[in-house]
Amino acid sequence: MDLKRLHYFNQLAKTGNFTKTADQLGIAQSALSTSIKKLEQQLGLKLINRTERQMSLTAEGQVLLRHTKIILEDVEQAEKELQELKGLTSGVINFGAPAMLASYFLPDALEQFKKSYPGIQINIQEAGTATLAQMLVNGELDLALIRGDREHEQIRQTLLARDQISACVPAAHPFASRESITLDEFCQQPLVLFRNGYFLRETVNAYCQQHKLKPNIHFETNLPELLKSMVRREIGIGTCLPILVADDPQLKAIPFDPPIPLQLGIGWKSSHYLSTAAKAFVSFLQGTYNQRDS
Repeated sequence: MDLKRLHYFNQLAKTGNFTKTADQLGIAQSALSTSIKKLEQQLGLKLINRTERQMSLTAEGQVLLRHTKIILEDVEQAEKELQELKGLTSGVINFGAPAMLASYFLPDALEQFKKSYPGIQINIQEAGTATLAQMLVNGELDLALIRGDREHEQIRQTLLARDQISACVPAAHPFASRESITLDEFCQQPLVLFRNGYFLRETVNAYCQQHKLKPNIHFETNLPELLKSMVRREIGIGTCLPILVADDPQLKAIPFDPPIPLQLGIGWKSSHYLSTAAKAFVSFLQGTYNQRDS
C-alpha cells in the first residue's frame, strides 16, 4: 500500500471532514478524494461512508485505521533511527510542557541545547500534564514534562526535580504572614486556578471531591502571568510553585500543611525509539534542574 495514501486516510479519519483534511494536508480536496478512492480500489473494500453529512469509517475502514496507525508509527520510528546515522546535524524533537514550567524552567536548557546542536529543531506544545501524558501514548510527542509520582504502563520517565505546591496570595492577604495554611482554609477562599488537567489544579479538585466541597472559583486560566495578575488584583488566591513568585514583592507563596509535594519527570512512550537528540535534550534538562537545586 502507498504510504502517502495511508497518511491521507489517517488524517481524514482524525478530522472526519474532506475539506478540513485537505486544508491540513495542503492539497486540493479533489486530490484527497482521488487518493482515498484509489486506496479503496486497491484493497477492493469500501472504507468511507460518504452518504452522511459528516463522513464516517466503515467497519473495514476501522480495521485499516488500526493497522495504519501502527504502520505510520513504525515508519516514523525507522526514520528517526536512520537519522541517527547522520549524526546530530539535523532533526526534530516534538516536546510538550505545561505553560508555567515552559516559561520558568526551560529557557536556560533550550539556550544551552541550541548552542550545542543548532541543527536540531524543538517544537514545543503546551498543555496540562495529564493531556501531555496522553499525547505521549498517542505518539504525538517525543518527550514531555509530566508528573513523576504517577506510573504509566506505556510511558518511561526519569525524575527531574522535586518541589512543593504552595498557595499564591497577595502580599496584603491575611495568609501572607502565615508559615503555612491548610487546604481546607484555601478552598474556602475565592480562588484563581489553573484549568482542569494541570497538576496545580488536580490536588484542589481531589480535596474538594473527598470532602464534598464546592470550590469558590472566580477565575480560570492556564497562563501563569495572567494568574499572577489576577491574584495581585485580589480577584482570589491560587496555587503555584514557589519559583513562580520568588521575585515578585506583591505576591507570596505559602506552603500547605500537610505539604503537597510535586515530582516532575520527563517522559517518553516506552515503545518508541528515543533518538540521540532526544537523549541529549533529556540530559540538558537534568543538568539545568541539578544546577538550580544545587
